[in-house]
Order: sequence, then structure tokens, then C-alpha cells
Amino acid sequence: MSDAGLRIVVVDDHAVMRAGVVALLDGEPGIEIVGEAGDGRAALDLVARHGPDVALVDLRMPVLDGVATTAAIVARHPRTRVLILTTYDTDTDIERGVEAGAIGYLLKDTTREQLADAIRSAARGETVLAPRVAEKLVARMRRPVHDPLTTRETDVLRAVADGLTNAEIGRRLVISEATVKTHLLRLFAKLDVNDRTRAVVVAMERGLLRRP
Repeated sequence: MSDAGLRIVVVDDHAVMRAGVVALLDGEPGIEIVGEAGDGRAALDLVARHGPDVALVDLRMPVLDGVATTAAIVARHPRTRVLILTTYDTDTDIERGVEAGAIGYLLKDTTREQLADAIRSAARGETVLAPRVAEKLVARMRRPVHDPLTTRETDVLRAVADGLTNAEIGRRLVISEATVKTHLLRLFAKLDVNDRTRAVVVAMERGLLRRP
């Protein structure tokens, strides 16, 4: 995708913050703000109407939060990339945003240049993470292997042991394929393995997975 003429919508429930983002990007070459919304529901209408290249979405909003908004945009308008722009950087917030389908996760202390570059990268389909967010994700992936598997991670691993594909696991557990992948990444990190077969072997060796 060309960087020229990128169409952007800004979604944030704080009017002052929303105006600040718009002002920050005002006059940025090749970037045009085509709409603003103060909640997730209004954002979905905006995206449906304008078909923007990138939606800048806050995480915590009324009516429909950023995670639900992101998931809906990704499902209904796959050509629109969602870039989370928020003040929240907890592990849970980051995981929920990424799992919902956001292509990037930025914090509101980002500079004009960083934001503009991130928008262009997101429009090209490139993952964009604020440095602090990237550090948290790496740290989480390197957590000690003795971290216990959650019930859902165990369910996913048992399905892997049964020979199911990600899509089949999703249907069995009634979750999306993207969520299956997220659970696999987490349990790979906890077990310190790089593939599905090794994950099953290590889990069974440690008594974490017992076949019925």
C-alpha cells in the first residue's frame, strides 16, 4: 500500500485527547483525518461509512470498548487496520488488544513523528509496538517455565495432543482461531518450547497434561 493519501479515523471518548491527536496529525503529509468518534459504536458506523485505511482506537471507552471495537472492525472491515492508542500498558490490556486483532499498540506519550510513522507502517500491514509495550511482551514470553498452565491453555494443549488443527481447536472450544494461536504462544513460552509436538511431550513429562 502506498503511503500517499492514507485515510484515518480517530476514536477516543475524551474530546480533548481526541482533538489533540487530530491536531498532532494536522498537516502531516499523506495523512487525512476523515472522521472522529467518541465511543466504539459510533466508531463502527464511521468505519463503515468512510472505509479508512487505519483506525486509531482508544482502549477504554463507553458503549463499546476498544477491544470489542477492534474485533468488530477486523471482522467486518478487514482492509482497515486498527492501531490501539491508549494510556494503558498492563499485560492484560496489551494481550486483549492484540488478541482482538489490532496490528499495533501505542501509548499516548508517542511523538508526532512516531505516530505518523506508526500509521504508515500499520497501513502497510506491519506490526507496530511502543517500546515499553514490546518490552512487556518479550518479558511475558520469557516468564519462568514453572508458570502453571491455565485451564483454557490446558484445553488447547489437550486438543493439540488429539491431533486437531488450530481451526478445529477453535470449533471444539468455541473460540476464534486467533485466540487459539494466542493460547499456543503463551503455553509455548511457559513450557519453553517452539512447536506443538514438543509442547505436548514436555507437558506430559511434567504431569501437566494427562490423557483421560
